[in-house]
Amino acid sequence: MYCKYGEFLVRDWRKEDRSSAAAVIKTVLEEYGLPWQPKLADRDVIEVESAYLNAGGEFWVVEQNATIVGTAAYQPIARGQSAVEIRKMYLLPEVRGKGLGKYLLAQLEKAIAIKEYQEIWLETASILKEAVKLYELSGYQSADGVETERCDLVYRKQLHQ
Repeated sequence: MYCKYGEFLVRDWRKEDRSSAAAVIKTVLEEYGLPWQPKLADRDVIEVESAYLNAGGEFWVVEQNATIVGTAAYQPIARGQSAVEIRKMYLLPEVRGKGLGKYLLAQLEKAIAIKEYQEIWLETASILKEAVKLYELSGYQSADGVETERCDLVYRKQLHQ
């Protein structure tokens, strides 16, 4: 992945991004009063290679002026039929409200469709109101089966081949 959205560059994760990407996620979680869990729910951002890259998924970072300001990823999962889960879609507060989240979600969906997956799942927390609104407006349907402790919502979207 390498594309531009206005002043932002969306690109594939590199090893040197590990601490900056983790810092973005930690900052956003703490902003909403959610726990940063590097040994549990956030272990995947510490272990991007095994959690995403070696598993058939992707992990992207969003840069603004060569500084990481956001992340987005997906990984194959056993839930559903030929499914992936979108994970780690976080943007720092100063870059929200510019359509970047909607753009990132669309790019994730395109990348997932190219790999011929049939379902997209995601988990989120109801306190992340902007994210919930984005997913619902983008055609994600409420589902059951929360697997992440800090999340209370699950969404699913069927891709049409």
